[in-house]
Amino acid sequence: MTKVAIVFHSGFGHTGVLAEAVGRGAASVPGVDARLVPATEVDGHWDYLDEADAIIMGSPTYMGSVSAGLKAFMEATVDRYFEQRWRDKLAAGFTNSASQSGDKINTLVDIAMFAAQHGMIWVNLGLVAGNDSSTGSAEDLNRLGGWMGAMGQSNADQGPGEAPPESDRLTAEHLGRRVAEAAVRWGKMTGD
Repeated sequence: MTKVAIVFHSGFGHTGVLAEAVGRGAASVPGVDARLVPATEVDGHWDYLDEADAIIMGSPTYMGSVSAGLKAFMEATVDRYFEQRWRDKLAAGFTNSASQSGDKINTLVDIAMFAAQHGMIWVNLGLVAGNDSSTGSAEDLNRLGGWMGAMGQSNADQGPGEAPPESDRLTAEHLGRRVAEAAVRWGKMTGD
């Protein structure tokens, strides 16, 4: 069984909505066990993370970077870093902010750099940009035009029941499915 962990922090619930979508996408791949792991509750899940074939990390973008909740998770992995315990696991990322840009790319770069320090292999979104022509719309997958990972946007005056919009949820689901499919293929190539 291929294991995919989705580690996330969600301050107001919007990033949690994306994490659930990533989990649905990963779990839709036959032979994949996907588990949501809130970053602030990671203590009961370290064994699963160590056994996982892929770890997808998500954070809201606060002040142009990852949230303190995800950063605390990252710093708690220091022993794993020194042992390079997560080397050659697949990694990916997702984020959400209130504004269209919100400097979300910096959050994804933070997560990718963390993964690189662990020796992990980054899986990008694998979608062309949507909503970038006169025939595009906000309903397109990857409507915010990110390539490094899944990006969501939630209006500041809407709760997680309304935002992020369905197109962002489906983009996150795509990321989960893409990473899970890559993890299954990676396992076959490495004999796991």
